[in-house]
Amino acid sequence: MGKGITRERTGLLLQTLFHVLLEHPDGIAARDAIDAAASRLQLTEHEAGAYETGGRRFDKILRFATVDAVKAGWMTKSKGTWSITEIGQEALITYPKPEAFYREASRLYWKWRRSTPVAATPEEPEDERDATITFEEAEEQAWKEIVAYLENIDPYDLQDMVAALLEAMGYHVNWVSPPGKDAGLDIVAYSDPLGTKPPRIKVQVKRRKDTIGVEELRSFLALINEDDVGIFVTTGGFSKDATDLARHQERRRVTLINRQRLVDLWIEYQDQVVLDKRDALPLRPIYFLAPAE
Repeated sequence: MGKGITRERTGLLLQTLFHVLLEHPDGIAARDAIDAAASRLQLTEHEAGAYETGGRRFDKILRFATVDAVKAGWMTKSKGTWSITEIGQEALITYPKPEAFYREASRLYWKWRRSTPVAATPEEPEDERDATITFEEAEEQAWKEIVAYLENIDPYDLQDMVAALLEAMGYHVNWVSPPGKDAGLDIVAYSDPLGTKPPRIKVQVKRRKDTIGVEELRSFLALINEDDVGIFVTTGGFSKDATDLARHQERRRVTLINRQRLVDLWIEYQDQVVLDKRDALPLRPIYFLAPAE
């Protein structure tokens, strides 16, 4: 908690953030969430001020508070996206008063900390939370750059990237759609070199910033036979209805790969991707000490 910031005030900031997260059930970029919370509050002169090294003081105060909320299980953070959990929604109702809200988050944080190998000192070193925030901001910046890259990649380069990934995973790509109309299919692959063993893998690849809706998924499913496996890849995401439709398929098998899953798979299989295709998504690991989980 920042110097001069009461538990009540910190609780109010955190509750305001949670109301922002409630409006985005699929998650919201951390930067957007912080700015949205700030716009709904009357910031004090202290909060609105900036550090000598740059950066609004409010942002760090709120980030500090979210460390408690994450360890309490009230919210999640993944690749720069913040989301509220069901437990977090319940906490908003159970603890309507800001001070009680933050006090409970803090209590649960310390309960978590005492269960870790990290020594639970009465006063937590501030640089420990600074390390957590630095780690988060580095991840957010990296993910922001990856998202921007994928949103602007040439659609046919993306198609080739997915084909290279499938090859790296051990599948045998039989056909990649040339430029022009593709009739809904971009890639066809098999599990064996000659394509004699089922299933046949049909892939659709979409460069998108928004989510794939249920109607687009239905159009793709119409191309999937009972002996096929469908894979829908997008640089965006999938709506809840589309995800539910895919999950409830009984005869037709379909796998949805959103932006995050695509990047995760690329990282996992990057070393198996043929050399001349690795720059399709040129990721390089950087190692530094991460905060305690």
